[in-house]
Amino acid sequence: MRGLKFVLLAVIHLVLIGQSSGQQIPMFSQYIMNGFLINPSLAGRDGYSTTTLTVREQWIGIGGGPSTYVASFQTSPSKNIFGSMSRDTRRKVSKPLRASKVGLGGSIFSDHNGIVHRTGFQADYAYHIPFGNGESDLKFLSMGLALVTYQFSIKTSDLNYSYNDDPFFNSYDKSVFITDFNFGTSFATPRYYVGFSMTNLLRGALIYGNSSDNKSGEIGHFFLTGGVNIPVNKEWSVKPSAFLKTSDMGFKSVQLDLTTRLFYKELYWAGVSYRTNDAIIVMIGLNYDKFYFTSAFDFTLSDIRNSSAGSFEISIAAKFGDNTRKYKWLNSF
Repeated sequence: MRGLKFVLLAVIHLVLIGQSSGQQIPMFSQYIMNGFLINPSLAGRDGYSTTTLTVREQWIGIGGGPSTYVASFQTSPSKNIFGSMSRDTRRKVSKPLRASKVGLGGSIFSDHNGIVHRTGFQADYAYHIPFGNGESDLKFLSMGLALVTYQFSIKTSDLNYSYNDDPFFNSYDKSVFITDFNFGTSFATPRYYVGFSMTNLLRGALIYGNSSDNKSGEIGHFFLTGGVNIPVNKEWSVKPSAFLKTSDMGFKSVQLDLTTRLFYKELYWAGVSYRTNDAIIVMIGLNYDKFYFTSAFDFTLSDIRNSSAGSFEISIAAKFGDNTRKYKWLNSF
């Protein structure tokens, strides 16, 4: 028991001073479905108004394993990127509407990792620059900024021992509020896309309720994403993608997700992903009318597999708008 107490205190100390080598923010296996949560430049880019609910339960079978719940919304405040218009109601003429250059997004999240809890919201602003002529030549350059505010708290009731007489543990506040910013940029065409984003630009410097005046902070994370669309025929396509993650900890925090998804008529898809030194992920999804359903299951490869049945993630999205879906490739990234 004394050894367990020492380990828990060491982990708490590392997290609070911002030197933990683990991820401080929630990660998603279906990062493409949650694109603007990791890169604010994707907010509102496809011209739809979209509501998404995501649940992720990690390390099933282990009490206190990480869990994440997110409700998000994104939209374009002006007209959809593409649609149909005609001055003569007797004729239907398909013409591109004026491209929307502004995207807005927001999310409410609750992330739990053992005794550490983060609950807050994120507000995103994106600016999109469309250029090119015609469907095959259309391109998007986007930039985005997100404001993130959350409560960082330690739930002491989950501890297996009494901390009241521990001066080290009691030297930290059990609940503080942190405000920070995330930044992202991306470039997309019908054939490929790339994106870069970073979190915690201020490294948690805007902290409130820090009565103990400890030098708390947050680690900055850096994400690089990319993917290609490979049409097989009119009905089938293959879409490989990659998600590279690192942080202020440098090379020892590098992690890579390599994913391949197979699509049928852009309505049904299945895929597999390999996350270095962590898991193999199987995912499926379908689109029915305005609704999208996706699920993923992580088969853990690390030693924790001896105690855990793996991890699962579910996302449900509803897209609304008059987009003609002619440029549906914007949704596949």
